Amino acid sequence: MSRQVFLYDQPERFVAGTVGLPGRRTFFLQATAGSRVTSVALEKTQVAALAERMDELLDEVVRRSGGSASVPAVVPAEITDTAPLDTPVEEEFRVGTMALAWDGEDQRMIVEAQALVELDAESEEDLAEAEERLLQDEENGPPMLRVRLTGTQARAFAKRALDVVNAGRPPCPLCSLPLDPEGHVCPRQNGYRRGA
Repeated sequence: MSRQVFLYDQPERFVAGTVGLPGRRTFFLQATAGSRVTSVALEKTQVAALAERMDELLDEVVRRSGGSASVPAVVPAEITDTAPLDTPVEEEFRVGTMALAWDGEDQRMIVEAQALVELDAESEEDLAEAEERLLQDEENGPPMLRVRLTGTQARAFAKRALDVVNAGRPPCPLCSLPLDPEGHVCPRQNGYRRGA
């Protein structure tokens, strides 16, 4: 069976979104072009890391180009996407590894998300070698979503992704852990309330 690659070159829409209530949300990356929609599941921390790194890379592109790159400093209001994910949300795979690059010739951000795979190995070196072989195998490697975005699309993705991550449960003012609607056992309280 050959490797499945979901390729979107400047998709109509590429967003991070969630399904479920805060505290029980499942995070997705979703690419859309015409009637074709691809959704891949990932962890909240992966969404945050991707968005932060994308912003950093875009800032670096602007800096190195002396401001001549087609990358806005902030997202233009007219392209802000706050709509929910396209339904039905059908998970193609769960993301294991991600890669990010800037194609200077075409002025495009390249995002790759590869499926999570489990490998058996005797040692750390064997595991690293097996993982590298698998990720480089263009014929039989894990499924992958590859998206090419303009600088404006990439900046809009990063902003929305960070907004989605931050839209979860509010943090406890004492311990910063998320507050659940059902209650919260705060480790900073040690089982009792402090007097003023």
